[in-house]
Amino acid sequence: MTAFVIIVIIILLAIVVVQIGKVTELSARIRGEEEVEMRNNRLQGRWLMVFMVAFLVLCFLSAGWFKNWMLGYGPHEAASEHGKTLDSLFNLTLFFTGIVFVLTHVALFYFSWKYHGRKNRKASFIAHNNTLEIVWSAIPAVVMTLLVVKGLIAWNEVMADVGPDEEHIEIEATGYQFAWHLRYPGPDGALGTRDFRKITGLNPLGQDWTDPKNLDDFHPDEIVLPVGTKVRVRITARDVLHNFYLPHFRVKMDAVPGIPTYFVFTPTKTTEEYREELSQYPEYQVPADPTDPESPMLWEIYNYELACAELCGASHFSMRRIVRIVSEGEYQNWLATQQSYYMNNIRGTDADPLREQVLDVEIAERREDFNTRVESALASDNPDDKVIQLDHLFFESGSANLTDASQYELDNIVQILNRYPDMQIEIGGHTDNTGDAESNLTLSRARAAADMPRRVSAGIAEDRLTAVGYGQTRPVADNDTEDGRAANRRTELKITAQ
Repeated sequence: MTAFVIIVIIILLAIVVVQIGKVTELSARIRGEEEVEMRNNRLQGRWLMVFMVAFLVLCFLSAGWFKNWMLGYGPHEAASEHGKTLDSLFNLTLFFTGIVFVLTHVALFYFSWKYHGRKNRKASFIAHNNTLEIVWSAIPAVVMTLLVVKGLIAWNEVMADVGPDEEHIEIEATGYQFAWHLRYPGPDGALGTRDFRKITGLNPLGQDWTDPKNLDDFHPDEIVLPVGTKVRVRITARDVLHNFYLPHFRVKMDAVPGIPTYFVFTPTKTTEEYREELSQYPEYQVPADPTDPESPMLWEIYNYELACAELCGASHFSMRRIVRIVSEGEYQNWLATQQSYYMNNIRGTDADPLREQVLDVEIAERREDFNTRVESALASDNPDDKVIQLDHLFFESGSANLTDASQYELDNIVQILNRYPDMQIEIGGHTDNTGDAESNLTLSRARAAADMPRRVSAGIAEDRLTAVGYGQTRPVADNDTEDGRAANRRTELKITAQ
């Protein structure tokens, strides 16, 4: 029924318009078309002047009304060092173009009113005016020169790369449909190399795992940066053209497939500081959710953001990411929670070219774990706690020959004995119940004593070391399963004196 009423109203309006047109045409015939035309010219000229005044006034009023929502004004001053330069350049450009904007519209509408059609008026023809030509050529030339020179100075300042010895953080952002894949360097402070031919579902960036710098890189879900520290962002794309855009920091650079770009900036305000500034403005002292009066204030949940400023496809909007600027201490705490992408996703898989090797980082982690367990054993009064299993001491199958990957575990034992000169230890060898018991006992003794010469030659007194073989007599798991037998094939360190 509602639709029917709307259709009827539209039809009636059309009839009214047609009838008004006919009445206008009839009145024109009665009064004379020339007189009507002159009257319309005068009326249009006056209304154009009214429109001009209203238009310009509304332009300035709307700019003032929305000032605190616009980048560069109110609380949205640049949050980076170079951003102030860009804001200054924008304001200078806006000043001169604003003058041209106002004068052009005043002239446009004034001429429409001043020279509207009148009876017996003839058009004036000005062939040439040297003064006018000089004025409207010289003034734009001077203004443009000023803007170009200031723009070049800003460009050279903003687009400068970091120096070879300049302290900075380098991160990487790769755009794809429809997200950003972020990469940070690990403790080595360097990003590893990439090769697009190595891109797979498991290796989304095509990192070359034979490059040691890649092994500690991590892939976070958000950008977190310390305030006051220079940041260099490597920017690239995996499929189509994207744009790396951090509006609050005046960072904007295309992400081009196959052509890496970069941007360098230094954040000057933490997220919390920016929120505090927003809290001073009434526009942000409103509930973040207008439908929920109990929701936090808008300023309380405001965040810096990363966006894509290119129309890269239908889900372009979903490329938004949160950016957090924090203190140096908060940044270091955040770094400590991040885990290597290689160690979490690649290590030990078929995609790992280093799976047969023990990495330096693994050696360091295992040494720290071994030292911690020894210190706990020394601090305990429970005899059972004095026994420490050597999880990374491996032998060739059926042999007492240590594998190359076990040598660092021997070094750990030597370091501990040197650190605690009164400590005495027993190395106990154990086997599963496969085969002859006597043979297993012999093998366990040989394995327990296998590294004795190495430790004695490292300066450890021989009477501080005892090697004992227990064979299959002390199982810790069920020998009826493969996992149980593997658990029983072990070497243990027992602290006998400290």
